[in-house]
Amino acid sequence: MSQAFNPPFYLRNAFVQTMLASNKLGTKRNNPMLNAAREVLLNPIPNVALQGFYSPHAQAKGVVMLLHGWEGSVNSAYVLRTGKFLYEHGYSVFRLNYRDHGNTHHLNTGLFYAILLDEVFASVQAVAGYETSKPFHLLGFSMGGNFALRVARKCAAQPIPNLKHIFSISPVLDPEKSTYAIDQHPMLQKHFRRGWSRSLLKKQSLYPHLYDFDEGFKLETITAMTEWMLQHYSEYPVMRDYFRQYTLLGDALTTLNVPTTVITAQDDPIIPVEDFYDLKLSPTTELIVHPHGGHNGFFETLSGRVWYQKKILSTLMM
Repeated sequence: MSQAFNPPFYLRNAFVQTMLASNKLGTKRNNPMLNAAREVLLNPIPNVALQGFYSPHAQAKGVVMLLHGWEGSVNSAYVLRTGKFLYEHGYSVFRLNYRDHGNTHHLNTGLFYAILLDEVFASVQAVAGYETSKPFHLLGFSMGGNFALRVARKCAAQPIPNLKHIFSISPVLDPEKSTYAIDQHPMLQKHFRRGWSRSLLKKQSLYPHLYDFDEGFKLETITAMTEWMLQHYSEYPVMRDYFRQYTLLGDALTTLNVPTTVITAQDDPIIPVEDFYDLKLSPTTELIVHPHGGHNGFFETLSGRVWYQKKILSTLMM
């Protein structure tokens, strides 16, 4: 297929694309993936439970596992939209909630941190084992794109036999820069701060003997909240040390041996595009940078046709 993504002029604004990515209009209506979905509780590592939803296809060509972004969930619009597309084209779909995402705050006493790769990787291993005779694929968005790339890197030492391709849409490469970028845009800052505060409030209400976030709620920026949370509820009192644990810059992806496709946009308001140009990639990794697309967007029409879905499908059918 052509690599070109040329949205009409009224869809070239980065914030329009970014907002459309979170617009749920039409994502649940006539969605056969949701009709086929069944809840699954995974225990990927000791004392951790993660929720997922598995939609097996009767004539499955393969299985695709979807990883949402920070403060997203299995019901994020971009997950539902893409899951529906893949299911309608003959693929079983598994959607994973990280801990403290969706309605899962009760499943674990510990808090979510983006550095918790082991439990996500073990979940990927488990889902890949559902249909071992079929090709398995992993697709992540934003922070989920970062997780997907770290899974790919971990596969160099711990291969998943039927994992055939990894897709990473608008992945976070430098979480420190992305956190600052969110705080530069009042609309984005409000969106993420509200979602994160709501999530933390749920956790506090479930485990009041463990957590008191009231002082953190008074802080106005994502950066300040992150710093406060790390100082009070993590082993990383210095925020930069925490961010470095899942930063993917420079030669971080040179060891990837699973075929991987990374898709991003020059106008992404959250992920600085310069970091992609500085990446040293393995021969199995394809990087696609479009002038437009925003964050998780890439809409070709207002009706919901998304460029990266076509790219994914054409790759799966190769």
